[in-house]
Amino acid sequence: MILIQFAIYGVIGLTYLGLALGYIPGLRMNRATIALVGSTFLIAFGVLNLQEAWQAIDPNTIVFLLSMMVVNANLSYAGFFRRALAVLLSFTRSPLGLLIALTFGSGILSAFFLNDTLALVFTPLTLSLAQALSLNPIPYLLAIAGATNIGSVATLSGNPQNILIGSFSGIPYLEFLRILAPVAFIGLIIQVGLLWLLYPDVRSAKPCQVVPINNQRIFKPLFNKTLVITTGLLIAFTIGLPLAQSALVAASLLLITRRIKPQRVLKKVDWNLLVMFSGLFILTKATQKLNLLQPFTHVINSAASLLGVTVVLSNLISNVPAVLLLQPLISPDDTKSWLLLAAGSTLAGNLTLFGAVANLITVEAAADLGYKLTFLEHLRFGVPLTICTLIITYLWVNLG
Repeated sequence: MILIQFAIYGVIGLTYLGLALGYIPGLRMNRATIALVGSTFLIAFGVLNLQEAWQAIDPNTIVFLLSMMVVNANLSYAGFFRRALAVLLSFTRSPLGLLIALTFGSGILSAFFLNDTLALVFTPLTLSLAQALSLNPIPYLLAIAGATNIGSVATLSGNPQNILIGSFSGIPYLEFLRILAPVAFIGLIIQVGLLWLLYPDVRSAKPCQVVPINNQRIFKPLFNKTLVITTGLLIAFTIGLPLAQSALVAASLLLITRRIKPQRVLKKVDWNLLVMFSGLFILTKATQKLNLLQPFTHVINSAASLLGVTVVLSNLISNVPAVLLLQPLISPDDTKSWLLLAAGSTLAGNLTLFGAVANLITVEAAADLGYKLTFLEHLRFGVPLTICTLIITYLWVNLG
């Protein structure tokens, strides 16, 4: 019996360590397989039975996430994100103007569509633009990575952890937007100012000679259909219709098509993320059942401590596991705590290069084209940005 207890705690500890590292040394495993294998061993050891494990998976979160991925895939194939970037850059021709356009453009778009999608689409386009204009791409890459995180704070559909919190808390879409949109907006202003201080090259307001804006091919029927359905989805969010059901209806309408093969759309779905979420739900249920969360109840006894613990856990084990770990300790009607958890877990992603998937997407895309964004270079940008935005979050949400 004692050996089984040791094995159970060992599995939980190793699973969270693997989630923190993103891999298990010596094994070819990612966060999705680590979460799945860890939860499976807990079922095998009898902490949960299969029925309890299945019931632990929150269907609203999984359906919402899957549906938004389908919507984003259609927007991407229709050329929406490329056209949006081209429109943004048509308003300015200076290094400083480009920085502002990229920051606010990617920030605003990531508030309504999953931030990782924006990072995937905007990073190669930004690199191509910087190369064509002979500009240092690093500050613009940092702008994309930081803005997609900051902008996604504003809404329940901006990132996976907000989707989780929307499911657990029941906060209306518009109320969440009303409270956290100002935090996101001020954060984007701070980001522009910080990059202006750190990189003198971006301070120039002198127009570049040529701004090469490629008119990317738009598949008009798909573009129009996707735009109409997505607009309807956003209206459904704002008038208070159930988030998961609304997103599922929108995704289903988009899948009724003669123009794009379903394999192409489903290939864009991040199945790894969905598997990881499912495993994490089971893992969290097991930690609750074993009463392992008890120590945290004494630690998060104030708004400041909740924000601090959220930031630390988000950087240790990633933001989604951190939200799932802390979720049972917050009352469903404690709106302020949910908002602090949402903002803290998201803004913590800017602290280090490994703090958010958007950061890793940006650095990998840059490396493929021969540009190196180092850990330390990101750190000198990420640390002051994270501290400033967290202070604003605390003051706005807790004292506002």
